[in-house]
Amino acid sequence: MGETRTTAGLEQLKELLALGVEQGVGVGSLLGMTIESLEPGRVVFGLTPRPEFSNPLGTVHGGILSTLLDSAMGCAVHTSLPEGAGYTTLELKVNFIRPVPVEGGRLTCEGTVIHGGRKVATTEGRVTDAEGRLVAHGTSTCMVFPPPTGQ
Repeated sequence: MGETRTTAGLEQLKELLALGVEQGVGVGSLLGMTIESLEPGRVVFGLTPRPEFSNPLGTVHGGILSTLLDSAMGCAVHTSLPEGAGYTTLELKVNFIRPVPVEGGRLTCEGTVIHGGRKVATTEGRVTDAEGRLVAHGTSTCMVFPPPTGQ
């Protein structure tokens, strides 16, 4: 990140996501997330809501939208990391703009890196519905762990 632009994190993320899909593991597999786009500093995931995602009011639970945002924003950070580096979400802020009907069609979530530093990265994300309307947006702060010494 910063001065050391690399695609190592992007390539590692592609491998990890492919492995998760192949083995049926991870939150993406659990929720049925799809990979729409992966590039340095930007990730787009898709998700089609299911009845199991509903809250007591019959709309998509905010936790599902938050998970989608956290995944896209965190993976956007991952795409910018040098080989062997890691990250974790320190803070997640989500704004819910409108209710999402369970039968409302496919959701798309774009996560982008706003600032990629050596120790901290900040991101933003947007979830849109099948008609392109904003349904939720958020920001996150991630702690970046440098590669182990010797890599």
